[in-house]
Amino acid sequence: MFPPVPRLGSLRVALALGCGATLTRADAAEVPTDPRTAAKQTFDQKVVPFLTTYCAGCHEKKQKGGVTFMYAKRDPGSPAFRSIWKTALSNLESEAMPPEDERQPTPEERAMFAAWVTGLKFMSPKDPGAFVIRRLNKTEYGNTLRDLFGADPALANSLPDEGSGAGYLNSLSPVLMEQYLGIANEVLDAVLAPEGRPPTAIQSSLQAPGQSLRRIATSLARRAYRRPPSEREVDVLLQVHALAKNQGRSDPEALRLLLKAVLVSPQFLFITPAPHTGTEPLPEIVPLDDHQLASRLSYFLWATMPDDELSALADAGKLRDPEALRAQVRRMLADPRSRALFDGFGAQWLGVDKLATKTFDAGKYPEMTPVLREAMYDEARLFFADIVRENRGLTTFIEADFSYLNQTVAAIYGLDQTVTGSAMRKVRFTDSNRGGILGMPGILATTSFPNRTSPVNRGVWVLEQVLGQHVPPAPANVPSLEKQDRKKIAGLTLRQRTELHRTDPVCANCHKILDPIGFGLENFDAIGRWRDADEAGGTIDPTGELPGNQRFTTPHELKRILARRSDDLCRNLTEKMLAHALCRPLEGYDEVVVDDLSKVIKADGYRMQTLISAIVTSYPFTHRRTKE
Repeated sequence: MFPPVPRLGSLRVALALGCGATLTRADAAEVPTDPRTAAKQTFDQKVVPFLTTYCAGCHEKKQKGGVTFMYAKRDPGSPAFRSIWKTALSNLESEAMPPEDERQPTPEERAMFAAWVTGLKFMSPKDPGAFVIRRLNKTEYGNTLRDLFGADPALANSLPDEGSGAGYLNSLSPVLMEQYLGIANEVLDAVLAPEGRPPTAIQSSLQAPGQSLRRIATSLARRAYRRPPSEREVDVLLQVHALAKNQGRSDPEALRLLLKAVLVSPQFLFITPAPHTGTEPLPEIVPLDDHQLASRLSYFLWATMPDDELSALADAGKLRDPEALRAQVRRMLADPRSRALFDGFGAQWLGVDKLATKTFDAGKYPEMTPVLREAMYDEARLFFADIVRENRGLTTFIEADFSYLNQTVAAIYGLDQTVTGSAMRKVRFTDSNRGGILGMPGILATTSFPNRTSPVNRGVWVLEQVLGQHVPPAPANVPSLEKQDRKKIAGLTLRQRTELHRTDPVCANCHKILDPIGFGLENFDAIGRWRDADEAGGTIDPTGELPGNQRFTTPHELKRILARRSDDLCRNLTEKMLAHALCRPLEGYDEVVVDDLSKVIKADGYRMQTLISAIVTSYPFTHRRTKE
């Protein structure tokens, strides 16, 4: 990996930093002071010849491997083409491109291109990114009903599943609105007593010491909207109540309609900022108000509405203080509700969110029952929670010597004679090949095929989910292993069949990086059990070599090599968690933010709570655009 280019994107500056040379005063005098001018100058003088020499044959006038430079070359600094340049850099750094049988760039040329691509991020102005006024997802909606009215969160189970993390959905279809109306009726049936019956606790609190209807509506809206309502918002609720009374409804019926209006209002279903009431227009970028920051923090860590302490800090205007935010992060992560961080983020990052529905060959793997799938999920959840709660270093995800097991999942480890019963408990391993996410059965299962392991899937998972490297999709015309000539592969192990597959030059460049990692995990079968022979009875060879002459012969040695890439692990996890926290893909200035966060996290030993606190106090988390 090459060091980041300074804001002055000159080739000489890049090479001086990337190759250990000294930048002279004369060199510095030639550097344009405007980063856009510098980047364009470097592009015209150095990058274009680089692309012409090494890339144009496959990626100029045609799109190969999903990459073409035809349009990006016309406006290289445009954010629209940033992903193209990052993909090209990823392929160059992993030596996937140019193909082995083609002319190769010199180290200096590679450094130049890496520095130029890295420097593009400095062309973006300081910006918190697109502001997402998003709808509560199904889990958040159910949890909020629970905390607001004491309703059963399972009432939300009838809602459709939807994207989360960086891909929240914000539409409200007529069918979905009908579902919200139906759930609102169920909630109100549960929390309001029928006429003639003694009032429930909620009814009593709403109707308590002669409160005015406006005060009742204001208090209810304050909790439901997670911020003080505007006068206009309260007026709308009072109009609903008045309409019901004008139609001859009783006081309890009118109150019920007011409550129903709250539960189906956009202010409840969406996380919205307080309406702007000033006469002067807002600046283009503003800090989040304390109440919106409280909601953003609460739904990030707990997937529910702010509690009394967060709300009180917001009311007092004290939440935006960075130290107050860090203190709240520590408090909230110690609360059982912080499980939501795993269910919403960690499970997707690790891939175990797919365990419940993943198909396995029942004849080969009858053990994959719903009970085992749940135990596998809980193992990953409790392991993640341990790293968060104990504020461990991020490399613990790779090199830990412990996990959480019950007898069901312990059987996959061969430990069901010593770990008994259904309760999950912390277990330390004596086998150094176990421990960490690379040897975790649930993850090994989700990266396998239904009837066998997949070294390719596992290799891609490690590169993308652990190290943050982009792996291009396989070409459409490359046949799968299952379509190999049966006579030609008779008696070959899965590794030998895969290596035969790699003789195709189209496949070789990517697979030379990802296959060794996948082969290094081949001692684990498709559901994570240790084995010495594969499905065909061939002896497993887990040895491999990664760039830099890094050789390994066991999963333990592979883990040790990967754990040394702490910077890559930190940056990748920071990017993924920041995107989840912001509910949008990262872009533009976000790359500079990730740089800064990574430095802070590294300086504190890559600790997990430091990562979370750094995200919560970051510029894009605490600010928003007022207009697009």
